[in-house]
Amino acid sequence: MKLLVLGSTGPTGMHVLSHALDHGDDVSVLVRSPEKLGKQSGRIAVTVGDARNADDLSHSMVGCDAVVSALGRGASPRNGGLFTDAAEAVIEAAHTTGVRRLVWLSSFGVGDTIRTATPPQRFLYRSFLRGIYANKAAAEKLLRDSDLDWTLVYPTTLTNGPAQGRYRIGESLVMRGRERIARADVGAFMHEEAHADRWVRRGVVISD
Repeated sequence: MKLLVLGSTGPTGMHVLSHALDHGDDVSVLVRSPEKLGKQSGRIAVTVGDARNADDLSHSMVGCDAVVSALGRGASPRNGGLFTDAAEAVIEAAHTTGVRRLVWLSSFGVGDTIRTATPPQRFLYRSFLRGIYANKAAAEKLLRDSDLDWTLVYPTTLTNGPAQGRYRIGESLVMRGRERIARADVGAFMHEEAHADRWVRRGVVISD
């Protein structure tokens, strides 16, 4: 399988990329800073560009069987429409290239997933993260309304710890307190789901 990994130099996308290479996938990436790929750059097809640009995406998407997006907002809480811009561009590029499968990283608390959030989680999502979560929700509406075979992945609080290899998944999960999930586990799940059809046109919450 050939995969396009977006956000491949980020803290979650790097795990998607690593799993794809370890499992023998052909991998394409679209990055703004290729030097961040390090030694792995020799094993992948690298396009320098912007994930909000449909032409850049189309170039990197040619011949791919699926797209895995682990795009994040970086260190700033301001996102400037990143997720809606990227969603629009991905949909356009997918139509241009004929790619249908998309696995998209979101966050727990976006959209209907907030229904099972704890009171402290709800406060956080509706105050400090309100702007970025609104943009993520708007992006996901674009994806849900598209004809792509999308899967939306909603991790709880992400950590940089080692993979546990076990976690809970479901369309709705009861929160049991301070829910967390290692980025390494999320990356592994997203890569696995790109090869599967268990969650096509569905959202899935993932937590430890």
